[in-house]
Amino acid sequence: MKDLPARRLLLVHAHPDDESINNGATMARYAAEGAHVTLVTCTLGEEGEVIPPELAHLAADRDDTLGTHRIGELTAAMRELGVTDHRFLGGPGRYRDSGMMGTEQNRRPGAFWAAPVDEAAGHLVEVIRSVRPQVLVTYDPDGGYGHPDHIQAHRVATRAAELAADPAYRPSSGAPHAIAKIYWNRVPRPVVEEGFARLRADAPGIFPGIAAVDDVPGVVDEALVTTEIEGAEFAGAKTAAMRAHATQVAVDGPFFALSNDLGQPVFTTEYYQLVHGTPERGEGVRESDLFAGVPDPTGTPGAPE
Repeated sequence: MKDLPARRLLLVHAHPDDESINNGATMARYAAEGAHVTLVTCTLGEEGEVIPPELAHLAADRDDTLGTHRIGELTAAMRELGVTDHRFLGGPGRYRDSGMMGTEQNRRPGAFWAAPVDEAAGHLVEVIRSVRPQVLVTYDPDGGYGHPDHIQAHRVATRAAELAADPAYRPSSGAPHAIAKIYWNRVPRPVVEEGFARLRADAPGIFPGIAAVDDVPGVVDEALVTTEIEGAEFAGAKTAAMRAHATQVAVDGPFFALSNDLGQPVFTTEYYQLVHGTPERGEGVRESDLFAGVPDPTGTPGAPE
């Protein structure tokens, strides 16, 4: 598009804070390099548990104003990452946080989990056809750890990518666009194990407890990981973005905890599995760029843009 940079990255996440924890360094890196980074968040995260006692009144079982508050947190986090294009699917509040799997919140009117996939995907098609990203990042079919909104975000992002490329689908929403590469968020198990070993050695009492390796979303055998994005230069931006989500995340140095007070390592190298598109590297060699092999506007694969 004339008004956008040559490289365009779209990330689809379930709630505010998911993006900073999973992809903060990646987002900051590509924004700093001049790529257009678009974040679509599917809910306001209304059902989240609130960490600071002075903000406990925001919770769903009290004032039920957490969602509005988290819009501000997300805005602050995106400032830290240098991302200027962040949107809510269908507009703020169109879909409500569905709570944990099997709870009453799953069935509430407006819950994201209960939304027809094609209906929700239609809103994302409009974004895809407007921004025309070459790369999409989202969750695996299990949503990384089984949360209904994460699973639904995977379904909606996958379906929207299909529909956006179909010339017969809603021509009024813009010209069709095929996304070249689709990635799922991943973390290699050995990396997670090393991170927890570092936490136990360096700061065992920093939080009341320590999470388990399998509490980290997207942990997989390292053979499934196709791509790693080095983000050490953007570690400060990532942790600052995580701190901006103060109702949900407590950060202490290179470690953090959610509302369960169980410590986890912050990963500044971020990992992905390419599930659609052609990898740049050969078997067993990881990509170091999400845009690797993507043709530039002049049609030269992998050329600098």
